[in-house]
Amino acid sequence: MPLHKGPEKSDERPMSFNPFFGEANPVSGMTQAPPKHRLADGPLPPSTAYQLVHDELMLDGNARLNLATFVTTWMEPQAGVLMAECQDKNMIDKDEYPRTAELEKRCVAMLADLWNAPDAGAAVGCSTTGSSEACMLAGLALKRRWARRNADRYPARDVRPNLVMGINVQVCWEKFCNFWEVEMRQVPLEGERYHLDPGAAAELCDENTIGVVGILGSTFDGSYEPIAELCAALDALQERTGLDIPVHVDGASGAMIAPFLDEDLVWDFRLPRVASINTSGHKYGLVYPGVGWALWRDNEALPEELVFRVNYLGGNMPTFALNFSRPGAQVVAQYYTFLRLGREGFRAVQQTTRNVARSLAERVAALGDFHLLTRGDELPVFAFTTAPEVTAYDVFDVSRRMREYGWLVPAYTFPPNREDLSVLRVVCRNGFSTDLAELFVEDLSRLLPELRRQAHPQTHDKDAATGFHH
Repeated sequence: MPLHKGPEKSDERPMSFNPFFGEANPVSGMTQAPPKHRLADGPLPPSTAYQLVHDELMLDGNARLNLATFVTTWMEPQAGVLMAECQDKNMIDKDEYPRTAELEKRCVAMLADLWNAPDAGAAVGCSTTGSSEACMLAGLALKRRWARRNADRYPARDVRPNLVMGINVQVCWEKFCNFWEVEMRQVPLEGERYHLDPGAAAELCDENTIGVVGILGSTFDGSYEPIAELCAALDALQERTGLDIPVHVDGASGAMIAPFLDEDLVWDFRLPRVASINTSGHKYGLVYPGVGWALWRDNEALPEELVFRVNYLGGNMPTFALNFSRPGAQVVAQYYTFLRLGREGFRAVQQTTRNVARSLAERVAALGDFHLLTRGDELPVFAFTTAPEVTAYDVFDVSRRMREYGWLVPAYTFPPNREDLSVLRVVCRNGFSTDLAELFVEDLSRLLPELRRQAHPQTHDKDAATGFHH
């Protein structure tokens, strides 16, 4: 969550509203405008409060046209009804809401089966508020397992655990390393390689490495990291040095794409070195935010001492989470989606989304002004930059001008060693139809003649212009 400061006094101005909002007296609203940054002295009629909030939210961007976000922006009405029915159910109260808890348990079992756990009944897992929490829990399990194995020398001042990953990881991994005092060792980008290199990752490992993170679907360009090659490099490392380094797969997006569209790709629990996997139910799991999932291969991969048991909710309930209370609505919606689609339904939805991404990428390339980094053939996501001969404008100009048409397309620079590369990224999701893709190309085509007439790019501060969103 972003941190917010209080308003400056100069920002405090009355927020008046239409007199017709009043339920009885049509002029009362003209003199009873509520303050914005302190509680009003008295209540408002519900219709008035609703209209004030509703009107201000009209200034938000249209979620369906947001090509920056990975999170789901459309669900069926029936899912919305179920979620509304479950908003008041606290997910942590498993004794009071046993059927909601049962649906969560079934979702974990379904994911264990989907990700080829050697024994789906032995796999353990839980729902989370999103992949960020799931990654934190997975990281904690890696650190605790390492600490157990090194109890004879940790904690000590000269021993610091480290976690190896590509520099393209989502910011939640930086948070994990910062919050839990783990050294972050990152593999930089090189040339046309925009994600982790397995050999380079293995070289960064030592006796203090708690694990290596592989990403099944980089948020920077939508490409899969080679998880099987990573495991093979760590197998070779173990043969040479005896170091047994586990792998966590951050499948925030790809873990709900690859099982349906890339069945021959080996990335999951079929690889013995993969100890845990996370995904975002609210991304390509097709559920509104926020729900994530974290699964471990077996009890050995999740140290028992990390699981807390509480009895003051009516029963002795195990819990592994960073937070506590949260609504059961998203978990119920996830089960609804699993039940509604099944494997073939998921395959059809994800294939359609990938088809839209591929087609749109080809049409953007055909415009002649852009160079594709990826083509939407792994995640339904593609990244592109301006062609070398384009000097009149840059990707930040495109992002800014497309916003005038309602499209939210992030522009951002890549991390080291490719800070020289600035790109646009398009995330295709369920609900972003072929028709919407057609409108996107039409608007981009309409914009290009104006951009080509510029004397030079209009972006003066790339850091301020960056609109990168996970």
